[in-house]
Amino acid sequence: MNKIVITYGTFDLFHIGHLNLLKRLKELGDYLIVAVSTDEFNAGKDKQTIVPFADRIEIVRNIKYVDMAIPEASWAQKVSDIKQYGVSTFGMGHDWEGKFDELKEHCEVVYLPRTPNISSTDVKKLLKVLDRSHVADLKQALDLISSIVGRFE
Repeated sequence: MNKIVITYGTFDLFHIGHLNLLKRLKELGDYLIVAVSTDEFNAGKDKQTIVPFADRIEIVRNIKYVDMAIPEASWAQKVSDIKQYGVSTFGMGHDWEGKFDELKEHCEVVYLPRTPNISSTDVKKLLKVLDRSHVADLKQALDLISSIVGRFE
């Protein structure tokens, strides 16, 4: 009998941390299912994605460690997914530690370490400086720095 592992995530701005997590999850079983959060579900969590759902799920489907990718449309679907797919192990990054312990009555729950120094949230923060609305802030900061440096010349 195959050991089936499942995980959930948004997988926006797919990066090495995502790949490392999926690789480690695949090593826990024979078959990996990845549920990708829909744009509508993310909006309900006040979470804005950069990459649209159709593209995010297509990227995840084409990762060699992933055997199946499905949409995640609600928090409540986890138990029904575990039952429907005969899941043995539910896995998430350790930043979710303890948040899904109620699933232990249905399967093993594991929290794996995240890849250090990388997250979609951090990448989005870095990209924000490129947003037009921040150009004036950057110019003002540069002017201030120039005036300070000018005092020491």
